[in-house]
Amino acid sequence: MLILTAIFAALLAGSLAYCVLIVVASRRYLSVSLPVAETTPPISVLKPLCGYDEGLEENLRSIFVQDYPAFEVLFAVHRADDPAVAVLEKMCLEYAGSVEARLLITGDSPVPNAKAHSLKRLVREARHELLVMCDSDVRVKPDFLQRLAADFQDPRVGLITCPYLAVAGRSIWSRLEAVGMNTELLGGVLVARMLEGMRFALGCAVGVRRSVLRVMGGFEDLQEYLAEDFVMGQRAAELGHTVLLSSCVIEHRIGSQGMKKNLGHRLRWARSTRRSRPSGYWGQIFTYPLPWALLLCAIQPSAWPAVVLTVLLRLWAAWACADVVHDRLTRRQWWLLPAQDVLGFAIWICGFVGGTIVWRDRECTLLRDGRMEVKAEDLAVG
Repeated sequence: MLILTAIFAALLAGSLAYCVLIVVASRRYLSVSLPVAETTPPISVLKPLCGYDEGLEENLRSIFVQDYPAFEVLFAVHRADDPAVAVLEKMCLEYAGSVEARLLITGDSPVPNAKAHSLKRLVREARHELLVMCDSDVRVKPDFLQRLAADFQDPRVGLITCPYLAVAGRSIWSRLEAVGMNTELLGGVLVARMLEGMRFALGCAVGVRRSVLRVMGGFEDLQEYLAEDFVMGQRAAELGHTVLLSSCVIEHRIGSQGMKKNLGHRLRWARSTRRSRPSGYWGQIFTYPLPWALLLCAIQPSAWPAVVLTVLLRLWAAWACADVVHDRLTRRQWWLLPAQDVLGFAIWICGFVGGTIVWRDRECTLLRDGRMEVKAEDLAVG
């Protein structure tokens, strides 16, 4: 019992120190002065679509209304009967003459990562050196491209990744996930940025120079990875380019998934993180202070003051992250944090087990290097 108490106490101490690091990292991120765009180089926006996401029309509209003088938007779907096509056609008609937009029909993906397959085709069609990729569930402000152009003014910057505010749907599971993304995930990103610099990317929105993407092998060399965004950032850093966490915060609209679907995709990404960044995944042992405090108190009831201290520090760290992405959900429904911490801890534990996931209706095996392996009969031909 004494050994177990010592272990839980040590893990809790490390987790509380991590909470303080999140606060420091958040303040350092906010202290960086914002660059001003002196030039406006043309930009190609690449947006792969697959099905109808909740809020898709407004997500697409946010790209069409960019306050930027020179940009094109390229969309891709696998099939012409994709539900997203009707929404896109409406947008193109509404903004005809003011925004240059094109749609590609890529066909079913013959490789494990269908998104990377679409991006490979989009890059071929893009006309400009600066490429900005963002998912269909992303909503941005009118100055999005202006802010990224300002970040790219430094020639050392090869790749830009954007922090995001997870915007929940109506379900409680969606709200719990959003709280986790806006506190646990964001906190980890900020601490990693402070301690070792950005050596990875977040996939919701990524900007990259075409020349950098070409040297790292392009999407031809990324289309077997589940977390192709992470690998892009990793390779750009290894090539000596600066990977920048932009000052531009975007919105990630996560929808209103039910329990089964929500927990399934959270477990999928836990397993993906374990494969893509195993040391970082083990490091998440310090990102769940409340479960360690509760376990310590369960075997040592006199340690209850540690639970109170943990709650206070956890809220402090969560508030610091909320300041970064202007997160009103966590501020208003802070009482979701304990439930999310326990749930996130359980998902993290489960992420150590199993190497099979279901993604885009395909059963995939995750290999140790983060690549996916799909049965040949499950892959489309062509």
